Amino acid sequence: QVQLVESGGGLVQAGGSLRLSCAASGSIFSINVMGWYRQVSGNERELVAAIVSGGRTNYADSVKGRFTISRDIGRNTMDLQMNSLKSEDTAVYYCMMAGRTSTGQARPNDFWGQGTQVTVSS
Repeated sequence: QVQLVESGGGLVQAGGSLRLSCAASGSIFSINVMGWYRQVSGNERELVAAIVSGGRTNYADSVKGRFTISRDIGRNTMDLQMNSLKSEDTAVYYCMMAGRTSTGQARPNDFWGQGTQVTVSS
């Protein structure tokens, strides 16, 4: 099975920075996409940033210019550098991976981490 473990969340003042990390382990054959989502209680989970196998990145408009996603393919890890944090960035952040666990798998599965809390005080 595949496991995703996030780290790096915490409490920071507005304008500050945090770096989230996600480590994927287990029976991973290939990874199509890795991404960060966030969710505020009562709201839907939303995409923050994603990076595909070719290196192309995608960001939510609300974080463009402030957040940077990166990935180490060899280590199956992914980071999210968050700068100029705002109170509205407060949420639980989840690591997501879309990948295959075997060569014969036709479509990738989605795997999720347990989430890490980010709180930005104003």
